[in-house]
Amino acid sequence: MSGQLNIRPIIKKEIRQILGDERSLILLLFIPAFLLTMYGYALNFDVKHIPLAVYDEDRSPMSRDFLGNFYRTEYFDLKYNLRTAAEVDRIIDGGKARVGVIIPENFSRNVQANREASLQVIIDGTNASSTNVALGYIQAIIQSYSAKVLVNLLKPLGSSGVAIPVEPQPRIWYNPELRSAKFLVPGLIGFILMVTLVVSTAFSVVKEKERGTMEQIILSPIRPVELIIGKTIPYVFISLFSAHVVLLLGYLLFGVVVKGNYLWLLLAMFLFLTGGLGLGLLISTIAHTQQLAFMMAIVLTFLPTFILSGFVFPIRNMPVLIQAVTYTIPARYFLVTLRSIILKGAGVRAFWEQLLFLLGYGILMIGAATLRMKRTKEWGNR
Repeated sequence: MSGQLNIRPIIKKEIRQILGDERSLILLLFIPAFLLTMYGYALNFDVKHIPLAVYDEDRSPMSRDFLGNFYRTEYFDLKYNLRTAAEVDRIIDGGKARVGVIIPENFSRNVQANREASLQVIIDGTNASSTNVALGYIQAIIQSYSAKVLVNLLKPLGSSGVAIPVEPQPRIWYNPELRSAKFLVPGLIGFILMVTLVVSTAFSVVKEKERGTMEQIILSPIRPVELIIGKTIPYVFISLFSAHVVLLLGYLLFGVVVKGNYLWLLLAMFLFLTGGLGLGLLISTIAHTQQLAFMMAIVLTFLPTFILSGFVFPIRNMPVLIQAVTYTIPARYFLVTLRSIILKGAGVRAFWEQLLFLLGYGILMIGAATLRMKRTKEWGNR
């Protein structure tokens, strides 16, 4: 009998405490759903409907045809059709437009004479990421128009079958609409679950200390591994339920559908949640107050998961030293797995290494929390 785990009383006690603690229930069930909704709508990397200011000094059919390439897309909205070039500076300085296009008066003559036709494009560069996207749109529009003009100039020379030598036909997989929500929702699931779970479980043992019941647990015949596993299991099931609520909201609000195998997704969630809960319990064995436990949980989860997991910022663009640090962040591996299963519908070959790391991380965190609890118990029995 000594080799069996007697965890049922601990599980019952923990469930009663969770159900009786409104803050824990709110943190575990409602906060993830609220954060997904808020971040899902607030974090949007789609660069569309850029305010555009235009000064067309040429005022020819050709210049109007060129500017029509801007108006016919969803990426630019004509806000100002100006009378002088000086007004472009004033409009952009005031933040009323993000892009200004100035077409000189000799634009159409130079194009028809097969000479270089220059024009000026002014872009507000205060936001570097959106500026790069806008610049890409503009370059694509100009290149497409230039190719069309070149074909029209070559046709009168006697070649009726003139065509653009290389014409790309891109096919975008997994997210053809290029909606940032589909890219962000899997990352939000990992980010929200890691933060809320670690914070909630970090309070579990600390509450025992503050209520004075920790001494009774230390003096009881309960083994540290039984205490850790008994406290972890209720949070795992509640967290799995919360994760499915987040998935359901991702589908209802943002149209994110799980394309891959649900069982692999469930396993990935279980491993990730186990590691997060183990970290929370480890924090709770170290901290002596809920305030300290909260601060430690935020420092160890919020910033690393948000910044270093690849959720928002691409890891490949980080310095080499920071890239090395990201290998210690479990959310990095969970995020790769989520995007592979949810967005790509990929098989286990695409993410089995990530699952192994999550398994190792979970074992490490549960083991560290158990050892820490064992030392606390041995100290209390002296």
